[in-house]
Amino acid sequence: MSLLKEFRDFAMRGNVVDLAVGVIIGAAFGKIVSSLVANIIMPPLGLLIGGVDFKSFSWVLKPAVGDTPAVVMQYGIFIQTVFDFIIVAFAIFMAIKLMNKLHKKKKLKSRSQSLLMKKCC
Repeated sequence: MSLLKEFRDFAMRGNVVDLAVGVIIGAAFGKIVSSLVANIIMPPLGLLIGGVDFKSFSWVLKPAVGDTPAVVMQYGIFIQTVFDFIIVAFAIFMAIKLMNKLHKKKKLKSRSQSLLMKKCC
């Protein structure tokens, strides 16, 4: 078996294709969440705390000298990234919770049908 054919067989198995689709959808979802946080959530939150843009929160560790740029710790961007993570984690939690609920209903329905069949026959 050639290496190329073996790789093609591996890549075309269902799990690998499903994983690739999941990664692509996850990346797109991440962009949507980042936009939600940066453009919808953070501006009103910044307004509530006095009209401050979170991206501008930073500590200058060493000021710029001549051609050497300043060393800056931009903790506002980190705060925004933490909000991104919390929203993504919550969305995944809710999706898994919904899937578990649907799976439980399906299991209960099949169990009740099998009990009904035992009683009837």
